[in-house]
Amino acid sequence: MTTAAPDPDDKAIEAALRPKNLDDFVGQKRVREQLSLVLEASRLRGRSADHVLLSGPPGLGKTTLSMIIAAEMNAPLRISSGPAIQHAGDLAAILSSLTEGEVLFLDEIHRMSRPAEEMLYMAMEDFRVDIVVGKGAGATAIPLDLPPFTLVGATTRAGLLPGPLRDRFGFTGHLEFYSTAELELVLRRSAMLMDMKVNSAGFAEVAGRSRGTPRIANRLLRRVRDWALVHGIDQIDARSAGAALDMYEVDERGLDRLDRAVLHALVTKFGGGPVGLSTLAIAVGEEPETVETVAEPYLVREGLLGRTPRGRIATRAAWEHLGLKMPDAAAQLIPESLYTGPGTAESADPGEP
Repeated sequence: MTTAAPDPDDKAIEAALRPKNLDDFVGQKRVREQLSLVLEASRLRGRSADHVLLSGPPGLGKTTLSMIIAAEMNAPLRISSGPAIQHAGDLAAILSSLTEGEVLFLDEIHRMSRPAEEMLYMAMEDFRVDIVVGKGAGATAIPLDLPPFTLVGATTRAGLLPGPLRDRFGFTGHLEFYSTAELELVLRRSAMLMDMKVNSAGFAEVAGRSRGTPRIANRLLRRVRDWALVHGIDQIDARSAGAALDMYEVDERGLDRLDRAVLHALVTKFGGGPVGLSTLAIAVGEEPETVETVAEPYLVREGLLGRTPRGRIATRAAWEHLGLKMPDAAAQLIPESLYTGPGTAESADPGEP
């Protein structure tokens, strides 16, 4: 039951939403099985685990898996990020302070500076780095031995990683979007930890609007909890969950305000396209990077928007979702290879016309 009484353990409950071991981690079955084998073999050998690279869209559990790796290996965890390491000296300071067997997690590893990347090559392979002291002809390289450690790199854009760095990871796992059934399992565990009463229809309603992402699912569940608390509802069902999410402008397909604004502008102002990214961004009052990185990926994956060499176009599913009839002229502009049904849109050349 959701109550208004202050809970001193609320922060602890929020932190507990992250699974602590592979058995509690929902979804990503193939990655879990492969990672479990790698960690078990390392424990049997009595050595640090191989370096691990985790790739995939944000919110699918890369950071959580890094914490699980450290917990499974009974090792401390050090967390940093690629953008924070802009100089080789920054990386050298982190590496020199590691203890034996420690797990170093680097989020967005593809955004590291090139000098730091080159230093990381030797650290991953030979567990040593060369510290350069002085400048010019008097500069001296001092070799520094490092204790064996495990590097866990996370990236949303694996293609931007240099080949030499990518090849030095002993295990590479790609995380996929979750199915609705898997998200329901995630929500059931989170609801139990937050002491919420939600029926099966309520879980299905939240999961269906979560865009296949556990992070979004847990965030929406907390918003539903707030709505139920304010309205004095003890048992959350599909109707109350839907009403709560409608208030937060998340519709039945998981589209938020920006997603609908992009589709509405594309359909009503530009007749379904094609239209350039910059023009579309101006129409919705956002930066082109925001439209391209925040709204477009999900709209393309859902088959609502297409990216062609001539610009962005709205598919028939987009017109239907907005409750509008697609003109014949707009339908003729959609390439047959671009749209074959909801959720199966293929992206053509993403370039700006």
